Amino acid sequence: MENNSTSRRTFIKSAGMAGIAAGLSTSVVPAIARGFDKKGFHLPAEGTSFAQTPLAYSYTALEPHIDAATMEIHYTKHAATYAKNVAEAVTAENVNTSSTTPETVLATISKYSTKMRNNLGGHYNHELFWKLMAAPSGTANPSGKLAAAIQKDFGSVEAFKTQFSDAGKTRFGSGWAWLVLTNDKKLVVGSTPNQDNPLMDVSELKGMPLLGLDVWEHAYYLKYQNKRPDYINAWWNVVNWGFVEKRFEGLV
Repeated sequence: MENNSTSRRTFIKSAGMAGIAAGLSTSVVPAIARGFDKKGFHLPAEGTSFAQTPLAYSYTALEPHIDAATMEIHYTKHAATYAKNVAEAVTAENVNTSSTTPETVLATISKYSTKMRNNLGGHYNHELFWKLMAAPSGTANPSGKLAAAIQKDFGSVEAFKTQFSDAGKTRFGSGWAWLVLTNDKKLVVGSTPNQDNPLMDVSELKGMPLLGLDVWEHAYYLKYQNKRPDYINAWWNVVNWGFVEKRFEGLV
């Protein structure tokens, strides 16, 4: 999965020079176009902007679980490169960003270029990822309706966490682990390769992303080197369950 001989110096140099730039049921697509407006909650805008938005916390906020150097490189190099390439792609492919959303484009991504797929996927995934994390607050598990739904669909919160962690640990190469809400209101765990996500019509895993974990090496290599399982185990300490619960409650 990772090369143990990869050095911190090589990683930082490559990250500084460039980022890693490289489905939905049809009934869900109209909801995407509306920005998932339900019960006064918009997903995820919070739709998502085509431009990179500022972090809501400092690079040091997720220490010691995610180190500041990784956060800074991840946000300012990798994620920023996806956003830059998205701007180029939407211009080249005549996407009217004032009348559509990234979610709408992702739902029909098969109609667009590889550049759009890779970079809009990367941009959307990261914009969501930042919001899915918060400074450790002692809230280690979900609560309320989300906790009840997890209990129903997975048996227990711990069983869900194990299945989700395994999805990230066993994703070959680079990609993401996801908790999604399917069109029939079932919670499902899975993973996608590269910068694909469950909104894409080309994805085998389809549904509304509620929780996503970046398992590209650039998300953890400075602190955890090739030990992806250690990164995943530590990441649970910074999950912003309040945000995830709000996303879920806006859809059910």
